[in-house]
Amino acid sequence: MMHFSCDVCGKDMTQDGAERYVLKMEAFAATDPAELTEEDLEADHVEEMARLLNDLEEGEEPPQLLPTCKKMRFDLCPNCFRKFVNDPLGRESASKFDFSPN
Repeated sequence: MMHFSCDVCGKDMTQDGAERYVLKMEAFAATDPAELTEEDLEADHVEEMARLLNDLEEGEEPPQLLPTCKKMRFDLCPNCFRKFVNDPLGRESASKFDFSPN
């Protein structure tokens, strides 16, 4: 038997007939068409690659690259799904912080 619980509130949704929603999200880098410039054509890419490889051999940390695509899947109970649909980026809940004056 598969076990399902809400990924937001933790509510158990395993019972037969328990309503649940599956939320699938995909985030990826937006790319604009690149334009070649004279500077791009004049650059010595072989020399640049040799410099990068030399830096790596000397112990420099390679640049941290973000994943190009991230796919996510969440199980939500009806209440959490309703909240998500009404405020998908959580802006409303973030603006509800009311700090008292000190």
